[in-house]
Amino acid sequence: MSGNPIKPLLLLLVVTVAFSLPSSLMADTFEIKEIDSGLEVTKNGKLLTRYLTKSGAKPVLWPLIGPYGNEITRAYPMREAGEHERNDHVHHRSFWFTHGNVNGIDFWAETEGHGNIIHKGFTKAKDGDMAVIETKNDWVDAKGNKVCEDVRRLTFGTNGDDAYWIDFDTTVTASEGELVFGDTKEGSFGVRVAGSMKVTSKMGGIIVNEQGDKDVQAWGKASPWVDYVGPVKGKTVGIAIMNHPTSFRYPTYWHVRTYGLFTANPFGLHHFKNSNDIDGSHKMAKGETMTLRYRVYVHQGNTEAADIAAQFKAYQGVKK
Repeated sequence: MSGNPIKPLLLLLVVTVAFSLPSSLMADTFEIKEIDSGLEVTKNGKLLTRYLTKSGAKPVLWPLIGPYGNEITRAYPMREAGEHERNDHVHHRSFWFTHGNVNGIDFWAETEGHGNIIHKGFTKAKDGDMAVIETKNDWVDAKGNKVCEDVRRLTFGTNGDDAYWIDFDTTVTASEGELVFGDTKEGSFGVRVAGSMKVTSKMGGIIVNEQGDKDVQAWGKASPWVDYVGPVKGKTVGIAIMNHPTSFRYPTYWHVRTYGLFTANPFGLHHFKNSNDIDGSHKMAKGETMTLRYRVYVHQGNTEAADIAAQFKAYQGVKK
């Protein structure tokens, strides 16, 4: 016989093993596609989220899909309130970053005279084993006058299982002159969890921070991370938000409510500490910057099952 019969046999073995690998060992792939409303992000061909350049007064992510394929942030007001949802707080739009007092302008609520965050363009959209979206945004008052600007970088990654994370890094620049992020609890970065996850639904939802404070006790506390866990369509899932040590005023304070609001806010100190003798405002001179860094970690099971403490340790080691 001519040739080497071992080579084709080895090739067959390699191909067979490759096609027999369990999906948990296959590399995850993120893809980004342009859509009319912004960008769509998929993971292994399935929708993960959409970056909407305008929803109400700001850019948002919606929907946010959990590890079992269900939406894990509230759908209202992008569509009518569904089961277990309330049609309150029209400005709580799934996943967002704003603040309630910027040079005296309310960018948080969508009431008369509110500010708007205007998407100015995507500066990067990269997919692969990790996906990266970068954007530029102008913050303008009700008359359209520019107040400041920000650059946002969203990085999507996974540990090779059904959990995934979104790193949200934003740098705000005092581009127009002196800039003050005022002391108010109405801010700043976060999500509104699915209605069935909220504690007040009494379906098993729970809030817990690193120190072990739970539910209402976690509100207004400083902590490196908070996990909001609850059921969605009978499956227990969680959204943990972690604060990177290089972020402004780490560890951040948390405006996290049992009715489903879940935000990191390093500014609202007089509310959180219940003292008018404290002022958490932050003033920047023209040209100065402020950088906030968070990881949103989406997982199966409760805080212990997902080992959020270990996940935070891994995030803590990420160089920024």
